[in-house]
Amino acid sequence: MAAFTGYGDCDALGLAELVRKREVSAEEVCEAAIERIEALNPALNAVIHRAYDYAREGIGKGLPEGPFTGVPFLVKDLVSTVAGMPLTMGCKGYRGYTPSCDSELIKRFKAAGVVILGKTNCPEFGLMGITEPELHGPTRNPWDTDRTPGGSSGGSAAAVASGMVPMASGGDGGGSIRIPSGYCGLFGLKPSRGRSTLGPAYGEIWQGAEMEHVLTRSVRDSAAMLDAVCGHMPGDPYPIPRPAEPFLAALEKAPGRLRIGYSTRSPLGNEVHPSCREAAEHAARLLQGLGHDVEEAEPAVDGIALAKSYFMMYFGEVAADIRELEGVLGRKAKPGDVEGPTWALKLLGSAYSAGEFVLSLREWNRASRAIADYLGRYDLYLTPTAAMPPAKIGELKVSGVEEVLMNLTNKLGLGSLMRLSGIADKIAIEALARTPFTQLGNIAGLPAASVPLYWTRENQPLGVHLMAAHGEEGLLLRVSAQLEKAQPWFDRRPTA
Repeated sequence: MAAFTGYGDCDALGLAELVRKREVSAEEVCEAAIERIEALNPALNAVIHRAYDYAREGIGKGLPEGPFTGVPFLVKDLVSTVAGMPLTMGCKGYRGYTPSCDSELIKRFKAAGVVILGKTNCPEFGLMGITEPELHGPTRNPWDTDRTPGGSSGGSAAAVASGMVPMASGGDGGGSIRIPSGYCGLFGLKPSRGRSTLGPAYGEIWQGAEMEHVLTRSVRDSAAMLDAVCGHMPGDPYPIPRPAEPFLAALEKAPGRLRIGYSTRSPLGNEVHPSCREAAEHAARLLQGLGHDVEEAEPAVDGIALAKSYFMMYFGEVAADIRELEGVLGRKAKPGDVEGPTWALKLLGSAYSAGEFVLSLREWNRASRAIADYLGRYDLYLTPTAAMPPAKIGELKVSGVEEVLMNLTNKLGLGSLMRLSGIADKIAIEALARTPFTQLGNIAGLPAASVPLYWTRENQPLGVHLMAAHGEEGLLLRVSAQLEKAQPWFDRRPTA
């Protein structure tokens, strides 16, 4: 079989068109992807489970006709289940666990024609904005292999940015599609709450904060995949009607003159790196040059209160995750089944009452009302995607002293003491300091995207974050396509 040399020159729709026109076969495209994974993954550690025979067998049986027929694809190793393929969620307690059925989203990906080649790395339970699980080791950023690609969809971001595949799945409960997209020079969309399904295993994840989609190199790939997978299944708690016009078709229309508010101030009040500020200011100037009305303005959201409330959800969800893990283990979970910080979060989750948990989550409603009011006055809200450039690998690992204290706390089960000492609030603020802009979209259930418009002097991409009102993915995609046309990014490739 002749080698397919044009693999990296196409986005996903472009590859599908070549397959459809029979200018190249799905087999040739698959082998080109496998060759790229084998060449690049040793340095990046993006793919933690290879499923090459699975992919070849699928092609051999015949692929469905869809918008992405024959396109190589990778699945984030967290929420979506692929029958017969391991699911670890970055957790050693899940080692050896293999689901027996496809989740609904995987069925829809397959119906769109993609060829699944394996699973991508993620932090344990998707909890971190970096991808350095103890189980699989760190994933590295293709633009600078000393740095993280972000998280939790870091493996997918590294795989797409390096050219292993043109598109990979991700999940976003606090920025986990948008943060790694911003750090890796990709387009990353988090859809509105309810736009697609998490079924059948889940109705909602993280109290409705989490949504699944893809990380891509082009806006049109993201739009076309959203067309392919959107829609609810029976039992979903937040169904949204399909739009009258497909998302891909919407890209052909100009967005019109929009009112756009922007801010470079962290909602937590902490420092925002000058390069991150400049990324947003550059985007504001670009949008103004495209005819939009852009002014500095931010929603009336209490960022500190929201961060504390968001982490209250974290604590409770981690405690629930570990309780669910016990069903797989067939016994009570022990500290050694998960990473030390994860067990500490579990202790905190067990230290609060149900009443405190519910009261804290009412802060989400106040924030949702505030951003809804803001988006009644502005069409979009623009910020940096992150407050800091990507951290170096290992930079955010707990220190030796912290690890000793954490291990002692875990051993003694001192969750209540951590709570009473104020450590819980400190964890929330410090954990979100580098990435404080993205959680609002999850809490309010709004569509939001990271758009790759800025590179530092060191050639490190830093994304720009756009948020729209609920259900307005079409507007968000149109503006992103307008920016893509004004400042194309597709041909910018990492050299690390």
